[in-house]
Amino acid sequence: MKSILKPLLMVAAMAMGMNAVVTLPARATLELNVNKGNVEPMPIAIPDFQGGLGAQISEIVTADLKRSGLFAPIDKNAFIEKIANPDAQPRFDDWKVINAQALVTGSVSKEADGRIRAQYRLWDIFGNQQIAGEQFFANDANQRRVAHIIADAIYEKLTGEKGYFDTRVVFIDESGAKNARKKRLAIMDQDGANVRYLSDGRSIVLTPRFSPNRQEITYMSYESGQPRVYLLQIETGQRELVGNFPGMTFAPRFSPDGQKVIMSLLRDDGNSNIFAMDLRSRSTTRLTNSTAIDTSPSYSPDGSKVVFTSDRGGRAQIYVMGADGSGQTRISFGDGVYSTRVGAPRGDLVAFTKQTGGEFQIGVMKTDGSGERILSSGFQQEGPTWAPNGRVLMFFRDSAGGPKLVSVDLTGRNEQSIPTANFASDPAWSPLLE
Repeated sequence: MKSILKPLLMVAAMAMGMNAVVTLPARATLELNVNKGNVEPMPIAIPDFQGGLGAQISEIVTADLKRSGLFAPIDKNAFIEKIANPDAQPRFDDWKVINAQALVTGSVSKEADGRIRAQYRLWDIFGNQQIAGEQFFANDANQRRVAHIIADAIYEKLTGEKGYFDTRVVFIDESGAKNARKKRLAIMDQDGANVRYLSDGRSIVLTPRFSPNRQEITYMSYESGQPRVYLLQIETGQRELVGNFPGMTFAPRFSPDGQKVIMSLLRDDGNSNIFAMDLRSRSTTRLTNSTAIDTSPSYSPDGSKVVFTSDRGGRAQIYVMGADGSGQTRISFGDGVYSTRVGAPRGDLVAFTKQTGGEFQIGVMKTDGSGERILSSGFQQEGPTWAPNGRVLMFFRDSAGGPKLVSVDLTGRNEQSIPTANFASDPAWSPLLE
């Protein structure tokens, strides 16, 4: 496969009809430290890519980076140099004048076989050097994916951490009158584009959850009049019944290896307890045996622990236990009622919903319960889900007439509304696509 970017390293073909050729860049001198308490967004210049689809691709890249809160794209009207050849070394002094620290140039063209070829170069302005460059081939259906992958590559090169733009979010699309709301299972790109419906709305669906390592989800459906849990393969549409669980209080979440789901079940004794199910054998194992309400379980990223909510201490608080149910220990001690908590993909934090003082708060704490921080407060907001890099949360908040999706980063200062055509609730973020 021929490329004008040198030197080259061939990488394996990506899924969904996309592959890439990647340069081996020079050692980067430009880096954004995302671990500081207050990160100043990096000024970055992204001229329109050359070619018929170039402007569209560069606009998506720009929007992704801006939305992260870590980058400040410079107004194109301020550009002095007009990029005519995206493969030529830029006039670095022209970009220094407008305070650009990084520059992205690129082009998009059509191959003879009909595929799209998109390529970019990332330049360190004050280091006077190219620090990355790649080209990607894709079919027409994956134009937006190309842009998200380029944005992820730039994000990773400049922050040292994985991006999260080439991902999807499954959610509940809500339409119609409030007392007769139609709820459909839907999926979209993380920026709200490419919405696709996965159910027809004839039955109530709730609480979709992504597998950590496959494009597969679990969700609850009341199509039979009783809560049933299904596994759905997103790409093929193949659906499989996991089980019929009368009295279930919370939808299952996958184990990190995707081989188990963990859930809260209300059994004949009237208590809500935590159970794990092996998806191969369909056998269930009871993990808690409490006279209280134990609910909202999820695994730690390494699968060794389970974090859950229990009111065994008098009001709902967050607890942690071994994956076998051992060592059940309370870790939250703040005021208010805690619920809907989920561990970060990096294993360093737990996100939660907290109700206190007449408002709902989205926050995070360390896995031992220390360092609690509130990221967002408002009326009826809940359901946090992590981006795969553990830097951003998405949740839903009641607005005028119904719920809407919102994202916030770990600083709590970069809150973004996620556009959806209808009301939307219960988001679940996918892993990075492959």
